[in-house]
Amino acid sequence: MSMGAYDDDEHERRERKNAEVDLSEDDDRTTYEGDVSYDGGESTDELLDQFKQINSE
Repeated sequence: MSMGAYDDDEHERRERKNAEVDLSEDDDRTTYEGDVSYDGGESTDELLDQFKQINSE
């Protein structure tokens, strides 16, 4: 079999493996409680100038 050739047996093995994932009762997602902030002090023109400067380097 050549590199990159489709392997039907391998595909089926992986499908069986993925179907057997055990989800426990304690695997609930947790709720994130917090704040997200960012510094948006620059103006659009300043950001565009900085972008142009980075691209010219």
